[in-house]
Amino acid sequence: MKTITIRLAGLLQSYGNEAPFNIRTTSNYPSKSAVIGMISAAFGYQRDCSKIQIFNRLEFAVRIDQPGKLLTDFQTVHTAKSSYTTHRDYLQDAVFVVAIGSDDEQLIDDIDEALHHPKYQLFLGRRANVPAGILKTKVFKNTNPLTALKQLSCQADEWYQYQHYQGRDSIQLKVLGDANLVPDAESFLVKDTVKSFDQSHRQHGFRAVVESNVITKIIWRDGNRMNDSGPDTHHNPMRFL
Repeated sequence: MKTITIRLAGLLQSYGNEAPFNIRTTSNYPSKSAVIGMISAAFGYQRDCSKIQIFNRLEFAVRIDQPGKLLTDFQTVHTAKSSYTTHRDYLQDAVFVVAIGSDDEQLIDDIDEALHHPKYQLFLGRRANVPAGILKTKVFKNTNPLTALKQLSCQADEWYQYQHYQGRDSIQLKVLGDANLVPDAESFLVKDTVKSFDQSHRQHGFRAVVESNVITKIIWRDGNRMNDSGPDTHHNPMRFL
């Protein structure tokens, strides 16, 4: 099996669950359907393209490296007859690492290529939530998603690692993945298998998920990336002129 890890970071992220139009909540971590949607956009697939179903077969796990903070946005909608307020929840400054595995190694290579040369705009849940720059990916051979997340060092922002993990060499992080990745663990159901992205008939199915923890290395200590007073936040855009 070959696995690709994808670092998901951005100013705002939102991974909606079932909710009415005027109240849109978010999960605390990326859903499989949201990641499938991002990959489908990278390939240039339309919402009703049958090829999207292939991505449901991918083994999936997500690691929470930087939980972020919840932000609720209130918007007033005016109609001809009335006005009402809508609520939109977002995750601020969160960082996740998604791991996707398949025995079809060429498919993983194609996904990696597409994510770096996307046909359509990539987004983190909702279309307005763009990634913070180019996606950082890494491909692991002969490795399933859970093992890949154990091997990959913590991908939280350096300032976050400095504030929370100073003086430590490793950290335990939460992982949520397909139930078959941890056979002995108790599983629960989430509704994020893609049946249809069609806006007129959007449908999702259930899949079994397990929660576990992995221990990973801290990266901010490597390569003297920070000085003694913390992360180097000096920014001088004029130097490029």
